[in-house]
Amino acid sequence: MIKRYDINEDWALSGVIEAGNFVFVGYCVGNIGQPIEQQIVGALDQLEERLKLVGLSLADVVKMGVLFKDVFDIPIMEKILKEKFHRKFPVRKSIQTAFAHSGEVGILFQIDAIAFKE
Repeated sequence: MIKRYDINEDWALSGVIEAGNFVFVGYCVGNIGQPIEQQIVGALDQLEERLKLVGLSLADVVKMGVLFKDVFDIPIMEKILKEKFHRKFPVRKSIQTAFAHSGEVGILFQIDAIAFKE
């Protein structure tokens, strides 16, 4: 069974999709226009909020894809992840991008994630 949550008709996307035991969470950003530290925290906050829609938490995340405007900000993210994940770290892939989305000025960081629901 597939369930969709946090649907955005304008962007033609679902923020969260529950497919069997897996939960896919896309396009988590936060604190746009602020420094990288605040954007990472904001994106993780949005990820947590979306996970709550299906009764999950960060501890249930098994994989994250993270996008940076500057990939050399990875150490800043790693420090924050250590605080947020309490040693229950997901697999992660980090990529640098130009964030070409129209109207999204000031984005430095974005998360997509896969979580497992028992």
